[in-house]
Amino acid sequence: MWLGPEEVLLAGALWVTERANPFFLLQRRRGHGKGGGLTGLLVGTLDVVLDSSARVAPYRILHQTQDSQVYWAVACGSSRKEITKHWEWLENNLLQTLSIFDNEEDITTFVKGKIHGIIAEENKNEQPQSEEDPGKFKEAELKMRKQFGMPEVEKLVNYYSCSYWKGRVPRQGWLYLTVNHLCFYSFLLGKEVTLVIQWVDVTQLEKNATLLFPECIKVSTRDNELYFSMFLNINETFKLMEQLANIAMRQLLDNESFLQDKSLPKPRKPLKNISALKRDLDARAKNECYRATFRLPKDECLDGHTDCTLWTPFNKMHIPGQMFVSNNYICFASKAEEACHLIIPLREVTIVEKADSSSVLPSPLSISTKSKMTFFFANLKDRDFLVQRISDFLQRTPSKKSDREWKWNSADPGCEAKEKMKEESWNIHFFEYGRGMCMYRTAKTRELVQKGIPENLRGELWLLFSGAWNEMVTHPGYYADLVEKSMGQYNLATEEIERDLHRSMPEHPAFQNELGIAALRRVLTAYAFRNPTIGYCQAMNIVTSVLLLYCNEEEAFWLLVSLCERMLPDYYNTRVVGALVDQGIFEELTREYLPQLSEKMQELGVISTISLSWFLTLFLSVMPFESAVVIVDCFFYEGIKFILQVSLAILDANMEKLLQCCDEGEAMTILGRYLDNIVNRQSVSPPIPHLHALLTSGDDPPLEIDIFELIKTSYEKFSNLKADDIEQMRFKQRLKVIQSLEDTAKKSVVRAVSGDIGFSMEELEELYVVFKAKYLMNCYWGNNRAAAARRDQSLPYLEQYRIDVEQFKELFVSLTPWSCGAHTPVLAGRLFRLLDENRDSLINFKEFVTGMSGMYHGDLTEKLKVLYKLHLPPALNPEEAESALEATSYFTEDVTTEVSPFVSELDFCLHCESQETQEDKGRRNENGPEKEEKGTSPQDYRYYLRMWAKEKESKKETIKDLPKMSQEQFIELCKTLYNMFSEDPVEQELYHAIATVASLLLRIGEVGKKFSNRPMRKSEDCKANSTQDPVSEEESPTSEQGQNSAVEQQPQTDHEDKTYGGAQPEKTQQESQTLGDGSGEGQGSPLQLLSDDETKDDMSMSSYSMVSAGSLQCEDIADDTVLVGCEGSSSAARYGSTIDTDWSISFEQILASMLTETALVNYFEKKVDILQKIKDQKKVERQFSSSSDYELSSVSG
Repeated sequence: MWLGPEEVLLAGALWVTERANPFFLLQRRRGHGKGGGLTGLLVGTLDVVLDSSARVAPYRILHQTQDSQVYWAVACGSSRKEITKHWEWLENNLLQTLSIFDNEEDITTFVKGKIHGIIAEENKNEQPQSEEDPGKFKEAELKMRKQFGMPEVEKLVNYYSCSYWKGRVPRQGWLYLTVNHLCFYSFLLGKEVTLVIQWVDVTQLEKNATLLFPECIKVSTRDNELYFSMFLNINETFKLMEQLANIAMRQLLDNESFLQDKSLPKPRKPLKNISALKRDLDARAKNECYRATFRLPKDECLDGHTDCTLWTPFNKMHIPGQMFVSNNYICFASKAEEACHLIIPLREVTIVEKADSSSVLPSPLSISTKSKMTFFFANLKDRDFLVQRISDFLQRTPSKKSDREWKWNSADPGCEAKEKMKEESWNIHFFEYGRGMCMYRTAKTRELVQKGIPENLRGELWLLFSGAWNEMVTHPGYYADLVEKSMGQYNLATEEIERDLHRSMPEHPAFQNELGIAALRRVLTAYAFRNPTIGYCQAMNIVTSVLLLYCNEEEAFWLLVSLCERMLPDYYNTRVVGALVDQGIFEELTREYLPQLSEKMQELGVISTISLSWFLTLFLSVMPFESAVVIVDCFFYEGIKFILQVSLAILDANMEKLLQCCDEGEAMTILGRYLDNIVNRQSVSPPIPHLHALLTSGDDPPLEIDIFELIKTSYEKFSNLKADDIEQMRFKQRLKVIQSLEDTAKKSVVRAVSGDIGFSMEELEELYVVFKAKYLMNCYWGNNRAAAARRDQSLPYLEQYRIDVEQFKELFVSLTPWSCGAHTPVLAGRLFRLLDENRDSLINFKEFVTGMSGMYHGDLTEKLKVLYKLHLPPALNPEEAESALEATSYFTEDVTTEVSPFVSELDFCLHCESQETQEDKGRRNENGPEKEEKGTSPQDYRYYLRMWAKEKESKKETIKDLPKMSQEQFIELCKTLYNMFSEDPVEQELYHAIATVASLLLRIGEVGKKFSNRPMRKSEDCKANSTQDPVSEEESPTSEQGQNSAVEQQPQTDHEDKTYGGAQPEKTQQESQTLGDGSGEGQGSPLQLLSDDETKDDMSMSSYSMVSAGSLQCEDIADDTVLVGCEGSSSAARYGSTIDTDWSISFEQILASMLTETALVNYFEKKVDILQKIKDQKKVERQFSSSSDYELSSVSG
């Protein structure tokens, strides 16, 4: 590549000059290429450790002038071919021009200008996005792609210098973090280490320090544990690794691939060595933290933040903290965690103005809202810029009516005293701290929530604390539209909703009539319609029914959205991943806070049982309603942190009893009784009977526990839990849970297919890993293929990963024991069509291993049966017949009575269909007699019993069931066999054997044709005894020779292609396709393998040579040898052009002929190790590019 001219002071240091002229030098890096000795090893080590650009570009061109000591680098190259191209351009275009100049400075100026012009011209075609990445980073990305063989779509995020600990020896090198892979490269004194790990394979990421390893990062996969240390900034590296691993887990969970955010604002100052992707990921991390802290909608993006102080009128203080500004909100968080939080929606803002500065309030900013509240911020560093940004966002904010006017509450005289006191306390709080979204949220707010929210304020405060209010007011009419669209929709989710409607708090009067049930149905159905990924999950009905008791339908809907999509992420999907993640956190916290009890709980296996029911329903299904609703109050304010600390408090309160338990049932009974007797004495509602209590009641009078005492205890003992720590633990557990689910899926799939397949369990597991990796690779680097778009988590494990024909071809080429050279993809396409029974262009794992097993297992008969089927419809598609028709069109001038090959192919297909067994019809023909029977007979149990019995019948196919093969199909089979044997150690012996067999089978087919030509050939009886005909034994030798020669013609072509390579430039592309090495599918019959020139020059038989198969070796066959597969006297024999429609051969005849040749029997019965093939395939997947940096044959990993 051309370089912007840079000064080079020491042109000879570590470089060897290979070419020179008066103005330029072409140099090679010492040690690159062959040899190099100790100097090369030292230079290579220096290049890796210092991250020299010479690692990726070991060739360069320098500009020089005779009297100057300064050199200018103008080009570099990764290979000799690339640099030579630049060198030749300079010699041809600049040397003559430069010789005219007298002044050396003018020469240098001209060269620099010319090079800059070339670079500018090249950059016109580059994508604008690439300009965002600094030059040094682009160079690193080029090194990564070259070193690890990655395609251009694999984007580098960042790279770090570090050491990889191999045993007890650190290897200094470079760690490259890409979107989908972790890569490491080190080269020290001839020792090369290359690591490539997919993020989806990472099971654990830890940052720790031990005596053996200094502060290091541990990366665990299922097979290895890798340690990296000596980072300049280990925290930044670890945070980025966490993000990338999290993206990979998200891909496994819901098939979401990483999409770069192109709308990020450009930095005001150029950032050195930071890629656009790294900025994107940093922005994502900040956005997620911002949204989680202030419970904002998922599409809210942080624009920036700055340090400031906020004047709080309730305590007359300036509280230090940070102001956050985004598209629709201004938020404030104090440095002291509980001091103050503030959320100001821009839709509520009326005035933003700069107040006068003073010594008390430097750079103040006042913000007024529609609710008559004014907020004062001070100590703003860049106040003018901040005001401008807020003004810009305000202009884009649509003008809306003010949020709901909240009514002041006057206590109902009928309420009890406690409820009155609660309402008065909240009214005072609203007066001092504000009401609505702009309320100051402080430690005082949390104290009031812990004491219980009054019944008539519960809905309002749930909406505010959860953030659901923001989404509801910014999406007016959304819920009503969803309800209208979802009405009358029926799917699996609506069926499950209907089933669970009457199980949702049946003890509550509100859901004992159709009014409450209908409201619940509408909310759940609307949410299932909004988010089909989740749809409906058990436990959603219980939570939603409680929400409806305190809110209207629209409010309950938005609370459910907030719950499912933000506060309890991934809880309500098909695999309840979120709940399993938090269960893992609960186990970890139990080990930390209650170590004595933790061991007992693990032994009993109780935590996994209790935590799901507690977390999924927020205790609503295991506690009396009036007590559980107080838990929900605190949850909407504190989040999952509160649920975890209450759970710990419950275990702590029952520790002594639990330690004495003998089994899981006893422990569950103890916890059940405890939860049933948690009471809310302050509740003003009539007590609702708790159904769970009936199951766990004992003989002893229950000891009641006050819910507020339990909450108080949980804060006293476990309040040091931090939201940030929980998020960190969630990441760690998410890796573990998703990888565990993937392992479970693998075992389920392998167990499901193992009964019908010849592979061992170990082989099936390895094949599953390869199959899944190929699917995921398509998600990383593929286009919009159907396989990536159709993964559905609700499907059975076996159907979740499916690959298309291109992916299958890639796997087939690397794993098949029948390597056919360039013909292999053709064979792969046929096998794919054979396996794809439902014709959706996708196959699952079972279909894949069924195809593989047919080639690896079974005896000669079974393997030949697979090969035979690959040359019959549906594996052999109609296009191949069409291409055969095109090929024969050159030779049909004199042939008027022959039926066209395409028609004969269709006739053959019909013929095959007529020979199908009744069993095949029952399996494949949906419109057959069974369907008619189903339509006419009554739908009684006898019909289903018959269907079930039919499904249970053995479907073992016998060789008698296979249809006969036409001449065209037989020739395709011969072509495949010749390609298959081309690289075998006993290739010549196999060629001779197959020529003998093919000759014999062609003669047998001719005999069969004689019988079929008789007047009664249409009768089924004429098919018998077609193999004996004394006349055919004395058949013309010319015919036999023609048959033999064409069968042998294919290997001859392959052989000559291999021998002479590209030494025949006079052959046209069409000729090479006709002569065919099998690289393209559907090339038709090889009956006429002629170049265009031969066709034009000579249409007579003089251009063909007739030879005997038994008299020559493969290499003796001439280019013009063809097959005459008919009688010598026929016109087809004269031209060798038209497929014989009457010719056919059966599988039994092919099998019997094959068994006469030992070489063929040995070839098909030899054992091939699939595990070795898989290992080889994994190595090939990471091949380095041909122009490797250090081509050292002795390098070891």
